Amino acid sequence: MKVLHTVLIVASIVAVGPALAGPMADMSGMAGMDHGKQTAKTGKGVGVITAIDPKAAKVTIKHGPIPAVGWPAMTMTFRATPPTLLNGLRLGQTVAFDVRTQGMDAEVTALRPH
Repeated sequence: MKVLHTVLIVASIVAVGPALAGPMADMSGMAGMDHGKQTAKTGKGVGVITAIDPKAAKVTIKHGPIPAVGWPAMTMTFRATPPTLLNGLRLGQTVAFDVRTQGMDAEVTALRPH
């Protein structure tokens, strides 16, 4: 009985499979969609510098919420673009900054002492 049951399940899959695949065969309408890539977002924040790594062009900022990019308050390390943004900054300094995000990547594009 188990063998007959298995044969019937396999036969059903074989018979129905092509019908289910039919609508999926032409996916040309998906060509313009963004598959797994995030759209870049920009926002402005204010925070306190907790670390600076000029050699790696990175700055860590403990910042408040940034609604434009959907972030709550947190401490985060950013790549500074261009790296010269880090010139003259010091630990503990409060800064206003512009951020650009794309997926998990985030960069500071402007830093202003606040």
